[in-house]
Amino acid sequence: MKKALIVLVVLAVIAAGAGWGLSAPTRMTEQQAAALKTGDPVKGELVFWAGGCASCHAAKDAKGEDLLNLGGGLRLETPFGVFVAPNISSSEADGIGAWSLTDFANAMTHGTSPDGANYYPAFPYSSYARMSVEDLGDLYAFFKTLPSVEGKAPGHELGFPFNIRRGLGLWKRLFLNPEPVIAAPVSGNEVDQALWDRGRYLVEGPGHCGECHTARDIAGGLILSHWLGGAPAPTGEGRIPDITPVEGKFGSWSAADIAYYLESGFTPEYDSVGGEMVKVQENMARLPASDREAIAAYLKAIPVVAPTAN
Repeated sequence: MKKALIVLVVLAVIAAGAGWGLSAPTRMTEQQAAALKTGDPVKGELVFWAGGCASCHAAKDAKGEDLLNLGGGLRLETPFGVFVAPNISSSEADGIGAWSLTDFANAMTHGTSPDGANYYPAFPYSSYARMSVEDLGDLYAFFKTLPSVEGKAPGHELGFPFNIRRGLGLWKRLFLNPEPVIAAPVSGNEVDQALWDRGRYLVEGPGHCGECHTARDIAGGLILSHWLGGAPAPTGEGRIPDITPVEGKFGSWSAADIAYYLESGFTPEYDSVGGEMVKVQENMARLPASDREAIAAYLKAIPVVAPTAN
């Protein structure tokens, strides 16, 4: 009996050690970090709007120049608890003004803070992990031009076990993957490959469309086989629509319809954008027309999700 107990204790210690190692925060390799360069803030502004940074980190009803005051505070209610968007302004004390480019890139692509803590995936780094080093450098340069906003946002409101950040390291091992979700356009679709590739990059990377339009499993990870096939709203009220080319729904829109919707906010049925999509559309309207066309080309040539997934 005593020997069996000792064996169980040893196994528990080994398991705990393995879990601790597997849950460790990850960072860019030295080679990846060496490829980073502070870029062009003018290009970085376009990345900023594509990434929707102001939608979560500016004040709820901010307009115009106030969209660049990124003091945080927006509350996101989810089944795991309430996440509160942090201050990401250029304040060195309360925002990210003291971060190096490497700090910034590790946060964006690995969900790891400068002090080595795991970020919660309410910050969509699982999508931002697909961003290029050039865009990261440009975005960092743009952030350096933004106003400093004093004051830290309140902390998240999470119960046990979700308040244990270390466990997120295991979540990342399961769900953090920088590879594209859709390998190629659906067979039979005649598309401009370069345009489609650009659309894939924008949708799957900085645009992080899948974070809302894709269903999640019990651990909160995206179910990639249901990519963009619609999902319950995080608040539990309503549903975020399927934006695959499914017949009779979004799929009835032409590529031109989609591009025009992203530019103007008007649907082919002469309805106007509403809800949380308002901010997304306003961000997309700031991009070049070619980017909106690329997003449309991508959405028209991806797999339809099976009806049972909706």
